Amino acid sequence: MPIRTSSAEWKGTLKEGSGTVRLASGAFEGPFTFASRFESGPGTNPEELIGAAHAGCFSMFLAALLTDAGFPPKSVRTTAAVHLGAGPTIARIELATEASVPGIDEQSFQRHAEAAKKDCPVSKALAGPEITLSAKLA
Repeated sequence: MPIRTSSAEWKGTLKEGSGTVRLASGAFEGPFTFASRFESGPGTNPEELIGAAHAGCFSMFLAALLTDAGFPPKSVRTTAAVHLGAGPTIARIELATEASVPGIDEQSFQRHAEAAKKDCPVSKALAGPEITLSAKLA
């Protein structure tokens, strides 16, 4: 399996400094600051990037589980709300997914969604914080 890399550089103090995050693939490069992480300033932040990674991983993993079970999805759309709490620490991640899956019943869909939440690689990597899920068929 390939090794994926990302990098970040921070210049200056915590509150007055600024940084840049980069994906080795070149697909994304963006600034981050104290304000973009702890307030509402422009730029990205680690929690937003973790949320994007988690939503993408979960969606792909759920699609794989559904396909393996004989229910290939038309689409799986997921958002991840990453809650940064005191400390700071990631206190909770709320996954919300909506999938269009022909022929599947609600109980089977929920079972596969819970399995994806538990077993997608990013969920496993983030096993420390509580990860919640809201799943619905479209």
